Amino acid sequence: MQKKGYSNFFSQICNNSASPERSSIMLDLFSGLPLSVGLSLVLALALVLVFEFINGFHDTANAVATVIYTKAMPPHLAVLFSGICNFLGVLLGGVGVAYAIVHLLPVELLLNLDSGRSLAMAFSMLAAAIVWNLGTWYFGIPASSSHTLIGAILGVGLANALLTGLPVGIGVNWGKAIDIGLSLIISPVAGFIVAALLLLGLKRLFAGSKMHKTPEQRRAIDNKKHPPFWNRLVLVLSAMCVSFVHGSNDGQKGIGLIMLVLIGIVPAKFVLDPASTPYQVQRTVDAAAHLGDFYQRNADTLGDYLALKRPLRADPPQTAHCDPQDTMSVIRAVRRSLDGVRVYDDLPPDARVRLRRYLLCLDDTARKVAGLDALSLSEKADLRRLRADLTATTEYAPLWVIVAVALALGAGTMLGWRRVVLTVGEKIGRQGMTYAQGMSAQITAVAAIGVANVFSLPVSTTQVLSSGVAGTMVANRSGLHNGTVRIILLAWLLTFPASMLLSAGLFSLAVWGLGV
Repeated sequence: MQKKGYSNFFSQICNNSASPERSSIMLDLFSGLPLSVGLSLVLALALVLVFEFINGFHDTANAVATVIYTKAMPPHLAVLFSGICNFLGVLLGGVGVAYAIVHLLPVELLLNLDSGRSLAMAFSMLAAAIVWNLGTWYFGIPASSSHTLIGAILGVGLANALLTGLPVGIGVNWGKAIDIGLSLIISPVAGFIVAALLLLGLKRLFAGSKMHKTPEQRRAIDNKKHPPFWNRLVLVLSAMCVSFVHGSNDGQKGIGLIMLVLIGIVPAKFVLDPASTPYQVQRTVDAAAHLGDFYQRNADTLGDYLALKRPLRADPPQTAHCDPQDTMSVIRAVRRSLDGVRVYDDLPPDARVRLRRYLLCLDDTARKVAGLDALSLSEKADLRRLRADLTATTEYAPLWVIVAVALALGAGTMLGWRRVVLTVGEKIGRQGMTYAQGMSAQITAVAAIGVANVFSLPVSTTQVLSSGVAGTMVANRSGLHNGTVRIILLAWLLTFPASMLLSAGLFSLAVWGLGV
């Protein structure tokens, strides 16, 4: 899944360098917008970058906590290199996780965002996430920015459903929410277990090694400040890898937020990738055609669900709901809309918005069809490939968005790390952390977040690393500091409901106060 993100990133570099007029999209971002909407857009984009900046010094403190605490690197160097690795992680991480965040909101809501409500949603989500992140950082609690953001998105989705009279059940894309929720629950449990087992393996293989000393023991017994060379090398490399995968996972959350803001407020410019080449446009047409062939090939199974025998409508209805029974009409509309079109700039703005509606509906229906038990595994694999081709120009991020988020996250990494380092290094366990414990926790975090990136699932660096440290403390028979663990668990439990209530309340106030 990440391959699409990497190819999009490198193709954007080539397209932007070859076509200077495409690079001007950012410069004319505000053309034609009322002054109030333009100013609100600037503020919304600034808040996203503030959130990523806070995420940098809030979450990345966990990435450098072990390497600083164990004296493997001086703090200023650790934070500097961690910031660089975070920057590179965002730059090279693709957009799979970004759109996992976007699609927490149901397709019906994404189809009908207007600028006023989009601004209210953006400000509510970001304000809730920033307030909670700053609060937990101030008290040195390793709470999860991922939980905060996802809770805030769920809060505005549910509030929007209540305010518009929709059933609460369709206020959020519950299928995607369950997938993300499971990844957030399983990853720290796996981190705890895997880090503990890894430490036990190191204790068995290197029973008398100096890696099992704490920094204080190393100084008192060996009269040395730094870890042994190989332990130090592993600690440094694994810490930088944690920073890289953190950037590639958490940075994409900021990218997803910016795309939500841009698509909601200036849809004419961003509903479809403005840098799409004629090949990519034709690829979209071909994907729609092949999707129609796929459904016809499986007519015996899908005929009733997709109403394949019903005469096609002249034009698909422009409703807030994607009806699977209109799928064949939508496919024909996509092919007709793009007949003779080489680049999306050839389409008028309203046609681009309409085309994105069609593509989102086709993808939503294909996702539902892929969940049917009647299809074979090979057919489901074909459907996944068609979906990837179909959404290649709707699930994207301009290069300037990726760079802006990368800079914000990287800069934030270089500030504010001290509070959380002390908590992770000394206050989770009853004893200080050994070098082996630091290595075990960091290697586990890299593996867990890397796997999540492959499957485009957002996870919490904070949770994975803190759980890994806790697992090593138990495996080392150091015991856990009950007070600190209780506070961390309480923060984890409260983050979801607190951020949901905050964002839902702010969104409701904005809707009632501004009448959007």
